[in-house]
Amino acid sequence: MNTIPARTLVLLSALVLVTLAACGDGDQAGDGDATTTAPPTTDQDGGVDDTTTTTAQGNPPAGTQVDQAVADLAGRLDVDAGAITIVAQEAVTWPDGSLGCPQPGMGYTQALVDGTRILLEVDGQTYSYHAAGTDVPFLCEDPKPGVGET
Repeated sequence: MNTIPARTLVLLSALVLVTLAACGDGDQAGDGDATTTAPPTTDQDGGVDDTTTTTAQGNPPAGTQVDQAVADLAGRLDVDAGAITIVAQEAVTWPDGSLGCPQPGMGYTQALVDGTRILLEVDGQTYSYHAAGTDVPFLCEDPKPGVGET
């Protein structure tokens, strides 16, 4: 019985993974999605104001951190996503790897981390979602301020 050498199996596996990654579920022209996204505007400080990026229907672009936070909160509260108000989405520099949401007994990198805070509201209750960079945001039940905030 012939066996395939381990090196060949590793190379074939790598080739398969690279091929699958290249065939990802990216946004491709002609996929039937007619939604267009308005370009971001500039805020008072001259930076990009991500809160104004919307689709033609007036909703945040599909797949954004806001969408992810809304979907998570809707699932947690068992409410329709339409019942959730987006209060704010803002760029934040977190003081450390806890992303403004330190947990007891955990250690965090002691370096500044650029990220995002998304504030959502349902029935008068505000919920704070935090993220680093473009990572998926998470619900922070006891939020702390970012660098330079009080």
